[in-house]
Amino acid sequence: MLFRVLTLTVLALAAPAAYATASAPLADKAEGTGESADDRAPRVPTFELNGDLAGRLDVFTTRYEDTFANIGIRNALGYLELVKANPDVDPWLPGEGTTITLPRQYVLPETRREGIVINLAEYRLYYFTDNGVQVYPVGVGTAENPSPLTSAEVTMRLESPAWYPPASIRAEYERSGEYLPKMIPPGPDNPLGTHALLLSEKGYLIHGTNKKFGVGTAVSHGCFRMYNEDISRFVYQVDKGTPVQVIHDPVKIGLSGGEVWLEVHRPEEGYPQQERDRLWRQVSEEVEAFRLRHPGVEVKRRAIELAVEQADGIPTMIGEQVATVADERKKKPRTPGDPRETLYF
Repeated sequence: MLFRVLTLTVLALAAPAAYATASAPLADKAEGTGESADDRAPRVPTFELNGDLAGRLDVFTTRYEDTFANIGIRNALGYLELVKANPDVDPWLPGEGTTITLPRQYVLPETRREGIVINLAEYRLYYFTDNGVQVYPVGVGTAENPSPLTSAEVTMRLESPAWYPPASIRAEYERSGEYLPKMIPPGPDNPLGTHALLLSEKGYLIHGTNKKFGVGTAVSHGCFRMYNEDISRFVYQVDKGTPVQVIHDPVKIGLSGGEVWLEVHRPEEGYPQQERDRLWRQVSEEVEAFRLRHPGVEVKRRAIELAVEQADGIPTMIGEQVATVADERKKKPRTPGDPRETLYF
């Protein structure tokens, strides 16, 4: 969603499509607010980086009334990542006592590991700190209103933003027979949620939402939605000037302790053959490029095929980096099709 943001004293990043107001920029400390340190502690773990891998898979036992939507809200996970990680479970009626996977293991994106990295292909936000990485689900732009691929930075933290919907969105509502006012004040009906981070990419925010189901899917007009329970804590961790990289990478490959890991993401709950073929081509190209960058890597074709077949966003070990045993190999760089190769792929 595009915005113009106005505080009591600052007009920043005007965009023609829409704008929000906030009562004031946020203070850096909670003094005088009545909030405890626990109120601002992140809900997600900070995972140590293990080479190109971080995190661990967890499990969760459902109650009768649970759905993947409310499990995601309680555990800071997105709807689609839960669906893809648990393909044999009904997301709306998992039933009492069902064990489901919480996908909290990640191959890290191949980009600068600093500040905020948003990978549109997996609907996740990575926040790199001195101690490791936190990972949050985010809602992103639709195909009609895509989020921008950009390198930006945080310019301001906002509390209780009001929303002034642009004419284009008001027209959408009008066509569907609904009325949308020119201004929606802070509160439960405000689609910007409780807090926001203003970005230097004009008109874009990382913000909360009053529609929790949209977190972890492609639903917005371009901005990045977080659960209110997360953004209300996250804004206090992020300083002005923090870099923000927005990428689109459905295929991630990395090394951890000599093991090669592959993570593949299909874009939707469904998985048509055309999308399978496209991902297989991309994985094949990226695995070959990875092998050329890392001499001595051996991979197994069947493990790669399984990762593409599932495309569930869960890291799969596909090989390992082994020591070269022949002096001849050290004399000449490996090239595609080199008969000296013993790789399985």
